[in-house]
Amino acid sequence: MSERTFSIIKPDAVKAGRAGRILSRLETSGFRILALKMRSLTRREAEGFYYVHKERPFFSSLCEFMSSGPCITMVLEREGAIQKLRDIMGATDPAKAAPGTIRKDLAESIERNSRSRTSSRASSSRPAGGPPPVGVERREGGRACPSSPTAGSAGWRSSTG
Repeated sequence: MSERTFSIIKPDAVKAGRAGRILSRLETSGFRILALKMRSLTRREAEGFYYVHKERPFFSSLCEFMSSGPCITMVLEREGAIQKLRDIMGATDPAKAAPGTIRKDLAESIERNSRSRTSSRASSSRPAGGPPPVGVERREGGRACPSSPTAGSAGWRSSTG
């Protein structure tokens, strides 16, 4: 079954010039990029996206890092997208990630690990608490809609017109 998922190339990877390699790996792994936007997150948007971690000790530093510079937000699609993205990204800690994964090859540390992604079908289709993250809004039926000029061609409604 074809699935859609939301993902972010984090500020560390954008700053280091690794975004192209990450996007290439995604496409090589069979993902279609339905929407893509380079932008800077506000602190509030980062807090909304990482809401599920708000009680964790790293929440504040993670939100600070995610709002520290430009990132690339995207909606991806393929068969089994959520699990496949998890597989090619690797473990959150690059030191524990399998060889050949994005995090093993391109991440700096457990916090500066190049990528974020939604972790389940529920979280890929709607923001988890807080404000809608990264140009994504909810619409009828709970589907997330990226705000991208290219989103309309993929059947997704732009939240910015």
